[in-house]
Amino acid sequence: MKVLLTGGAGFIGSHVAEAYLDRGYRVVIVDNLSSGKLKNVPEGAKLYITDIGAPELEKIFEIEKPDIVNHHAAQISVTVSARDPLEDAKTNVIGLLNLLNCTAKFRVRKIIYISSGGAMYGDADIIPTPEDYNAKPLSPYGIHKVLGENYLRFFKNEHDLHFTILRYANVYGPRQDPFGEAGVVAIFTNNLLNNKVSKIYAYPENPEGMTRDYVFVKDVVKANLLAGDSEKDTAVNIGTGKSTKTYELYKILSEITGRNIEPQFADARPGDLKFSCLNNKKAKDILGWEPEYTLKEGLAETVQYFNSI
Repeated sequence: MKVLLTGGAGFIGSHVAEAYLDRGYRVVIVDNLSSGKLKNVPEGAKLYITDIGAPELEKIFEIEKPDIVNHHAAQISVTVSARDPLEDAKTNVIGLLNLLNCTAKFRVRKIIYISSGGAMYGDADIIPTPEDYNAKPLSPYGIHKVLGENYLRFFKNEHDLHFTILRYANVYGPRQDPFGEAGVVAIFTNNLLNNKVSKIYAYPENPEGMTRDYVFVKDVVKANLLAGDSEKDTAVNIGTGKSTKTYELYKILSEITGRNIEPQFADARPGDLKFSCLNNKKAKDILGWEPEYTLKEGLAETVQYFNSI
């Protein structure tokens, strides 16, 4: 089995690449290294440094002839998408279409597409939110993820491309970038370990910050492996079904790191959701997936990683 994994040098993608290699799969990574890192690429994986929107992608498919595509490459910041919707679309729409055209031309049998449960549902009035909730995205990032899912359905009908859509909650864990605009766990952890003040964004009616569903990266990896085995063309939420306020998260990390640094509070940014939490019953029913890590267990392992680098 050969898997072409986009974004495989990134935070989540590199963990998924390792798991595929452990299974004995041949792994081909396509990553432009705009946020991914060479050091994240596991030994045994073949790396092409290129953009998913580049014409060269077709040649890679012609050479490698993958059985499955796992699509993790993305512009992941909601804030960046709100600031520059066109830039977000270059990767999350045009790049995706280039990838899908290649899957059709070279008869790839299946794609695993990474979507966003939080960004696409918007401020849902059903919490935890199920997959059949009417999507109401509040950011270009969320809008483009909904559009991507619809393109998958088109390619299924036109080219018999099978798919599993994984709608992630807020993923955290080792290798997450603490210097970007996304990834609050990594940002808080890095700041605490370096005695820096963190900023918590909040709406006036929610002074302790937004609520989020935090899912550990190792649980997410397991979902990717199960998705490859699934024969259903469907979308499933990958989250814990439990909500945590930003300030509560910060206090847990303060306790784990042993650092007592009072954060600063600031107004919510454009595109910030007030609350997000995913119902994971469908993932359990269809994939046999459920999270194994508690929040404190996952955060402890994450802090241990940041302490070691």
